[in-house]
Amino acid sequence: MNLHEMKASTKAEKADFLIKNGKILNVFTKEIIEESIAITNGVIVGIGDYEAQMEIDAKGKYISPGFIDSHVHIESSMVLPCEYAKTVLPHGVTTVITDPHEIANVAGADGIKLMLDASEDIPLDVRIMLPSCVPATSLERGGAVLYAEHLEPFMDHPRVLGLAEVMDYPAVMTMEKQMIDKLQLAHSYQKPIDGHLAGLTKTEINAYAYAGISTDHECTNVQEVLDRLKAGLYVAFREGSAARNLRDLLPIVNERNAHRIMYCTDDKHLDDIMKEGSIDYCIRMAIAHGIHPVTAYSMATLNPAQCYGLKQKGAIAPGYEAYLVFLSDLENVDVTDVWCKNAFIVKQKQMIKSINNQSSNLIDCTVNIGDIKIEDLEISTISNKFANIIEIIPNSIVTKHKVEQLTSDHHYFIPSVSDNLCKIAVIDRYNSGKEIGLGIVKGLNLIDGAIATTIAHDSHQLIVAGMNDEDMYLAIKTIEEMNGGIVVVSSGKVIAKLSLPIGGLMSNQHAEDVEFGLNLIENSLLQIRPDNTFNAFLTLSFLALPVIPSIKITTKGLFNVNEFKFIPVLFN
Repeated sequence: MNLHEMKASTKAEKADFLIKNGKILNVFTKEIIEESIAITNGVIVGIGDYEAQMEIDAKGKYISPGFIDSHVHIESSMVLPCEYAKTVLPHGVTTVITDPHEIANVAGADGIKLMLDASEDIPLDVRIMLPSCVPATSLERGGAVLYAEHLEPFMDHPRVLGLAEVMDYPAVMTMEKQMIDKLQLAHSYQKPIDGHLAGLTKTEINAYAYAGISTDHECTNVQEVLDRLKAGLYVAFREGSAARNLRDLLPIVNERNAHRIMYCTDDKHLDDIMKEGSIDYCIRMAIAHGIHPVTAYSMATLNPAQCYGLKQKGAIAPGYEAYLVFLSDLENVDVTDVWCKNAFIVKQKQMIKSINNQSSNLIDCTVNIGDIKIEDLEISTISNKFANIIEIIPNSIVTKHKVEQLTSDHHYFIPSVSDNLCKIAVIDRYNSGKEIGLGIVKGLNLIDGAIATTIAHDSHQLIVAGMNDEDMYLAIKTIEEMNGGIVVVSSGKVIAKLSLPIGGLMSNQHAEDVEFGLNLIENSLLQIRPDNTFNAFLTLSFLALPVIPSIKITTKGLFNVNEFKFIPVLFN
């Protein structure tokens, strides 16, 4: 308790600011009240009739608590936190709970330190969950390995909330020592633990809940939501760039269970945020689905705050931090202004304050793939062989395991436009050991050329997909020359590329420049992928994540996630 704030609360002295003539969303009583908001030292000290050094007229606008993204990987925006802040603050997002496991998989503890340093002293409140699975499973090889002893030095950091999504469910179920050490570390500091329960059985859900894992953001249907709510977990409805689950999950929400549900973006590209929004998009969709507006806003504010123990966030009430979102239209979530503690950051939908972070702790990326030859991309076969194929589900990071008979007369696999089959390769970019996993993908919609990137969740190896080996090879060599990034190749020419020198994941450029580069990528993609009904690069990047059902690919080859074992591409 601060004495100066207490004096303002008791009216013994004037508050710093008084926001008048606004319609406040009270997330506790689920009503809208017309009262004034008194603020001192960036904290709300009273609701009602107060005097202040400065009065601000809200002009009848609705005022919501600042929105909270309950689970996001900032690295997926491809910009540093200060540039990410410039992108999401105009959408009313004032707090994010981020898991830096993307950069941690590349650079270990140095990656965590980078994200902490780069998010210091910016108006967006960036809270960190420490990566629990680096690498995602013990069967992968990436740029780093993190054990409990590597995480513990960060536990006392004031912006570290807890342990991030526990993806390696076999390690939990078999009580593998390194995983148990991390869980016990979080418990010893009384910190929350995030879950990742994709495809888990009821027994496995029970084990996760018993272990103190309290959230899940991987639900794809309403039954999965019910199973997790019944086990006492919070559920985050995800609407990112590749995984778009919100529409399918909203039917389960009612006034009895809404208090345990929140929103997250997980992985969302910068250009998608700029085009459609962030958590504001989730609220808008929820209201359109018929959920009461104040309930829809509560799922973006109070619920995640309570889930993560952010006792001064998520509401407009005495003792809460003054993160306020002004809206001209409640149901359309039309954000006009954003107030962060002591000042407007956004006015009339525009950033009015510069955001700078002078962190010099940037991580260079070296793509070290060794002596790769074009012949290394061939999948040898003979006619009438059966193939294990990764089949894409549009707008989902879950895949289908498909078995098809190949009828080509060639001695090696040839991609097919008519069958919507392309080749995929994941190449070790850290150890120059020439470790290459090859496979076949159905449904990526390529008709020519190749695409490649060093964004390949979660180990972030070099991943490439294409319709011929020559373009795939050019894409690989271009990524190597750029030391990480994104490339589109067609007919022997590079038609678009974006350099991501910070760990092969992020740019050191301004958000506007990165957006411009991403738009060039998207426009160029249309030349080789005219059916652009889902995000090609984000979909590609998740084909390397061997903890999401049903079949994925790593540098070691095809991986059956359901059976948790490697399988061949071809068989009789």
